[in-house]
Amino acid sequence: MKSLSALLLAAAATLATGAFAASAPIPAPPTVPTNGYILVDYDSGRVLASQKPDDRMEPASITKLMTAYVAFAALRDKRLTLAEEVPVSVYAWRTGGSASGGSTTFLEVNSRVPAEVLIKGMIIQSGNDATIALAERLGGTESGFVQIMNEYAKRLGMKGTNFTNSWGGPDANHYSTARDLATLSAALIRDFPDYYKYYSMREYTWNKHTQPNRNGLLTRDSSVDGIKTGHTESAKYCLVSSAKRNGMRLISVVLGSPTISAREDASAALLNYGFTFFETIRLQEADKAVLTPKVFKGASESVAVGSPRAISITIARGQGDNLQKEAKVNSPLVAPLALHAPVGEYVVRSGDEVVARVPLVTLAKVDEGGWWRTSVDTIKLWFD
Repeated sequence: MKSLSALLLAAAATLATGAFAASAPIPAPPTVPTNGYILVDYDSGRVLASQKPDDRMEPASITKLMTAYVAFAALRDKRLTLAEEVPVSVYAWRTGGSASGGSTTFLEVNSRVPAEVLIKGMIIQSGNDATIALAERLGGTESGFVQIMNEYAKRLGMKGTNFTNSWGGPDANHYSTARDLATLSAALIRDFPDYYKYYSMREYTWNKHTQPNRNGLLTRDSSVDGIKTGHTESAKYCLVSSAKRNGMRLISVVLGSPTISAREDASAALLNYGFTFFETIRLQEADKAVLTPKVFKGASESVAVGSPRAISITIARGQGDNLQKEAKVNSPLVAPLALHAPVGEYVVRSGDEVVARVPLVTLAKVDEGGWWRTSVDTIKLWFD
């Protein structure tokens, strides 16, 4: 028979092993040669790694993500069609075309080109001429278009961003941050899934020129499906990448790498780090009731409460069984209640760490009830 001390030692060993298995260590993010970077989970928005994520930096051609966002919004709102032939001005040809020595779609001056060709040229080849032609079509002038870009940046919450041109030309007042560019990338994927497909195209042909996508990760990693490269002498080499593995999507933003291979290696290292050590779990679908609390003085006695967006969390891999979920409603709820009125909070913890804090809102409108219901509930509230 084992002694008491032996039993205590065995129990301690079991507890230690269990604690270790439940909380496997996560190493520090990889060291990568950049001026700044961020790695974000798309569904939960959790930042998994970052370095100087809010420092203002030159985005170079990653600027074209916003140009594309504005163009996609115009397509959605039927202010532009893919087949519409867009004129190529002398300014677009001279500033962004082969005459400038920059990235070009080989457009001919004063020609008319389908908008879809311009979008492909802007995204796949990073053509400055195609970008400016789109900007002039949608903004009247490029300067007018830039105002639209900055308004969308404001709406998306890109607090560290200001644009002065549509294509990413160097300018002291043209800047963004790694965090803002991740926000913009997530918005592109979320708001325009039908057009995001252009970012995974390997090549395209126009005017007898076949040009490959400048994002080398598309050929290195089959899970990568975008997004955009950027380079100027002052910005160095930049890359925004997104990859999806087993239902989990990550976005990485790398700014200011010394070479093309360095930006690709840095992006790959960050993505692999995220997929290896973290997992994203969908806790609740959008517009699905978390609670159905009582409503006082209402035409309905209760109301479904939940989130208008799906609730996802990103945690250390293997920690899914340790989650604690708590949904609270501010009590009492008294009609009238508008649709999506904030009424509570959904909190998820992993151990002592809060991994999600989501506002709960009404999923239906509740009108004020009749005289009898209002009178009865008034009395009930006195004693509640």
